[in-house]
Amino acid sequence: MKFSTAHILSLGILLAVAASPVSALAGQKQASTASKKVVKKATAKPRVVRKTSAANATVRTSPSYGQRAGLHGAADSLALRSSVALVVDQDTKEVLFSKNESAVLPIASITKLMTGLLVSEARLPMEEMITISQADVDTEKGSRSRLGVGTELSRGELLHLALMASENRAAHALGRTYPGGLSTFVGLMNARARSLGMSDTSYVEPTGLSSKNQSSARDLATLVSFAYGDPTLRELSTSTGHQVEVGHRTLQYNNTNRLVKNPAWDIGLQKTGYISEAGQCLVMQAKVSGRKLIMVFLDSAGKLSRIADAERVRRWVESNPPSLSKSAPLASVTADRQVALN
Repeated sequence: MKFSTAHILSLGILLAVAASPVSALAGQKQASTASKKVVKKATAKPRVVRKTSAANATVRTSPSYGQRAGLHGAADSLALRSSVALVVDQDTKEVLFSKNESAVLPIASITKLMTGLLVSEARLPMEEMITISQADVDTEKGSRSRLGVGTELSRGELLHLALMASENRAAHALGRTYPGGLSTFVGLMNARARSLGMSDTSYVEPTGLSSKNQSSARDLATLVSFAYGDPTLRELSTSTGHQVEVGHRTLQYNNTNRLVKNPAWDIGLQKTGYISEAGQCLVMQAKVSGRKLIMVFLDSAGKLSRIADAERVRRWVESNPPSLSKSAPLASVTADRQVALN
């Protein structure tokens, strides 16, 4: 993709396109081409996005980083609405489909998967009561929450709401009350990412409200595959709904991923995410046609587009079983870009 000098100056985007690997169906070897790309963080504060209802029910008021970088201009044979996508066979590590899989972008509430992993691995008492404080109130995006300041819930309930319903105050409280405090927790998030080989990933807080929480589809596939090994994360992230007692009220929370209620899907782990800078995001471990697949969709345009993209991939995999893969190769769509957003 070429840009005029005027266009580049107006958008504040610097694109550098290089060669990239080719992904195919099972049975084909992925071309080995080194690539590296960095999406630098915006220096100007993005426009505020206020939530209208549930955690991900938001209205985009500014272009996502992927849109500003021109990633949505990359076409693919599945006509996905996500500018970044990656589908990997969890057992064989075969890359079945890839699109801009190395682009580093904001990941929104996908962040909470790492938050949940650290809390679960720490073996902290899940019955311990935690009080929501003013420090847990979102000043980044102005999002709302039904967990008012002073609400007391157990650590286990907060973890459940963070993973299933993407509750921001719940996730922040989990990080704030971690031994050593919030700064220690964020440092451990980054250290855990490095230990898993997630070299494109960085965190600055535990909710995903900050656009400075960034990663690539390749890194997130690594995280999903590892997190799937934690029974707590599997159970809580795929729960269809959960009720909590808050004072004299009973609050009903539902999963932000409608696919967990769909009988056509066998989902082992999942997490959704949305802020305007990240677009609609979704990561999952799911069994399709007997195969355990890791799916990553980032920067999808449209409220239901990430769900539609997952459905497209599922139908595609079902129509191309492994025995036919050698006769039905699919080229990847990858842009190696260094993007400066000013």
